Amino acid sequence: MCIAAFIWQAHPLYPLLLLQNRDEYHNRPTEPVAWWDGSEILGGRDAVAGGTWLACSRTGRVALLTNVLELHPFPEAKSRGELPVLFLESTKSPKEFAEGLVKDAHQYNGFNLVLADISSKSMVYLSNRPKGEPVVIQEVSPGLHVLSNAKLDSPWHKVQRLKLNFKDLLDKYGESEIPVKEALKKLMRDKVKADKGRLPGICSSDWEYNLSSIFVEIDTPLGCYGTRSTAALTIRADGEVSFYEIHLEKNVWKESIVNYRIQKLN
Repeated sequence: MCIAAFIWQAHPLYPLLLLQNRDEYHNRPTEPVAWWDGSEILGGRDAVAGGTWLACSRTGRVALLTNVLELHPFPEAKSRGELPVLFLESTKSPKEFAEGLVKDAHQYNGFNLVLADISSKSMVYLSNRPKGEPVVIQEVSPGLHVLSNAKLDSPWHKVQRLKLNFKDLLDKYGESEIPVKEALKKLMRDKVKADKGRLPGICSSDWEYNLSSIFVEIDTPLGCYGTRSTAALTIRADGEVSFYEIHLEKNVWKESIVNYRIQKLN
């Protein structure tokens, strides 16, 4: 499970500022944020299936993926992590890519996908859940949004809490530069869980309760599961990009940062 909060086309310094937690088993092989060999893609990488959950490109494209919380996922489904890669490697607009994905969306377990192109100021959200319903494709409006493991801006405890805290931070700094490290520490390390009466009721209540905080940490029979990376992706109006990540490596938290400038920003 993952959660991300982002402000889109609503801040004078940042066309996009995104904060994200990736939740996964701590023992699943993962590569930290870096440029992929032979590629224009920058992001973390799942070393098992080869995909990603958050990445960007030199041309100003961004893709964010979260799973949809559901019972009984299909074990033979295609890897959802390939979807951001396919978008970043394509030349289609976010909307064109989303529309082209509709016919194959059923081949994946439940997913949420946010696709953006900074140059054209376009962002779309799509999801292949609920099952049996048409694939949702919507333009993302300017403003503050939060995506977890249900629909974009769904009123889950952790979503509402992160949105409120992020708004307070934005109000504090106004139109000034936002200190990313402070934002990550203050917003994304939050371990406050939901009241059990506010859980979505999809899986067992114990599992949902443990997943209900923004920062997740659970001991399971398969090993520790929870937040194993926290990232901030900032894109400035002049095309300067900064991808900062705090990630777990052999049970030690390490930092990495990559900066670059978008090519041919309009």
